[in-house]
Amino acid sequence: MVSNGKLIVYICTLCFMLWGCSAPGWKTYSNSRYGFGFPYPSNWEALAAPSNDDGMAFVSPRNKTVEIRGWASNQLSAASNTATSPNFQTVQGVSGVLLVEVGDTVSSMQLTLEQNQVRYYWQGRSPSPEFPDYYRLFDYIAQQYRIPE
Repeated sequence: MVSNGKLIVYICTLCFMLWGCSAPGWKTYSNSRYGFGFPYPSNWEALAAPSNDDGMAFVSPRNKTVEIRGWASNQLSAASNTATSPNFQTVQGVSGVLLVEVGDTVSSMQLTLEQNQVRYYWQGRSPSPEFPDYYRLFDYIAQQYRIPE
């Protein structure tokens, strides 16, 4: 049984997450150069795209220091493969490495996937005190990250 205090915390956290993502829903970013994509809250603002078209970043309308970004790069050799064993799987069924780093001021979640000599990345970051509020959102987006099949 959940105590009243915990229930209030759960409800407040859910309301905060929904308010941060607001009612407009979701959009999908699709990268034309590398073919990857990921969903993002439709009210988040896109930052300027890099000239090499390797990815895109979006920031929360509530707090510009909360951002999500995805990018990719060609691997120069097979020796550049990550040494860490996969610990995460996307809904697409692709295995990769999910790393969560909690710092004093900034915390992040980063997904790395590798396929066909391309390394794909996705990252969500926020100020550390707010990271628990964004963790589920970041995890959901990482799960939905898609690469070319």
